[in-house]
Amino acid sequence: MAEAIRAGGGEVVDLAEAEALVWGDSRGADALAEALADAEEIRWVHLTVAGIEAFAELVDDGRLWTCGKGVYAEPVAEMALTLALAGMRGLGTFARATSWNEAGGRNLFGARVTVLGGGGITEALLRLLRPFDCHVTVVRNRVQEMDGADVVIEADRYPDCLPGADLVVLALPLTPDTEGMIARGELEMMEPHAWLVNVARGRLIDTDDLVTALQSNVIGGAALDVTEPEPLPDAHPLWTLPNCIITPHTANNPEMAAPLSVGRITENVHLFAKGEDLIGPVHVELGY
Repeated sequence: MAEAIRAGGGEVVDLAEAEALVWGDSRGADALAEALADAEEIRWVHLTVAGIEAFAELVDDGRLWTCGKGVYAEPVAEMALTLALAGMRGLGTFARATSWNEAGGRNLFGARVTVLGGGGITEALLRLLRPFDCHVTVVRNRVQEMDGADVVIEADRYPDCLPGADLVVLALPLTPDTEGMIARGELEMMEPHAWLVNVARGRLIDTDDLVTALQSNVIGGAALDVTEPEPLPDAHPLWTLPNCIITPHTANNPEMAAPLSVGRITENVHLFAKGEDLIGPVHVELGY
């Protein structure tokens, strides 16, 4: 991070002299609060994480705040596509098998896809989905046209987009409004063959309701890169369900993230020095 700051034309100094702070501890909200309490001159705080829920109580209008949202979009979108294909084509079941199984699975080609969230991950996923000729509905806070989306609708109408979808992808921030947004009622709205992919935050889904839905084949399956709780305990029933695929929050691993994060820091330091708008601003009123 120090090299990234210098590459952007900045200088690494003691906290007491700093105008800006780059914070790389994803769970260090208490430490950040302590640092800011003794650093009145800091006008800009950059959080390297994309999801800022751990820091939401600290974000205010007194300073500029940016985060890593959007910078990790491509690797996370790639994982979303990977999980979607693995689930829909039955790879989880086949990989666990110890004998030759009957054929199964569904095509992503021509499928109806609903994506909850309209940020950078969704933009990257729409590009990846283009060759599959899907019908894609995007649900987002601010309705606007998106390249690759057939329909874009308001966030509060997301339940309307679950029936009829072959694939539902969660790619949106965790906020008080989105926590537990996929629970029993929403799962029962989904098609019996539909797959649910979560590359955002585990707490978007009610885990107990998801377990029940998977055990009862209410939906086709779930592919999760994030869970609640996380890490998922060894004895948790999700591990043994044949219609559930779990990856250990690895859609954006450190090797992928580091160069992307460094680039964002460098660019924003350069913009900050010029007094221009920064990339990845945190919207205080929205909490992300």
